[in-house]
Amino acid sequence: MDCLFCKIAAGEIPSRKAYEDDKILAFWDIAPQAPVHILVIPKTHIESMNGVNAENSKIVAYIFEKIPQIAADAGLKNGYRVISNCGKDAGQTVPHLHFHILGGVTMDAGMIK
Repeated sequence: MDCLFCKIAAGEIPSRKAYEDDKILAFWDIAPQAPVHILVIPKTHIESMNGVNAENSKIVAYIFEKIPQIAADAGLKNGYRVISNCGKDAGQTVPHLHFHILGGVTMDAGMIK
């Protein structure tokens, strides 16, 4: 498999880690869209939200349990946004399920440009 995020999770490609355990990796985005922009990925490959099923949905729940800790550790005290793009039309550029934690700036209420 030639998945960029699988290679990052395996340590084959370096990243600036924000959090890591045996199930997930959180790392700083290399092209940040906000002062704080962290990606959270499962270490197990799931292509997108469309690939979440009864067998692997526990990892998504686990990620959402960890996101508040990751955000707090990054200094996000006044709020943050969590986004997951699913598919080409939504802007998903890496076919590995991931969640963007964005913060460090006051954001508009709008969700799209």
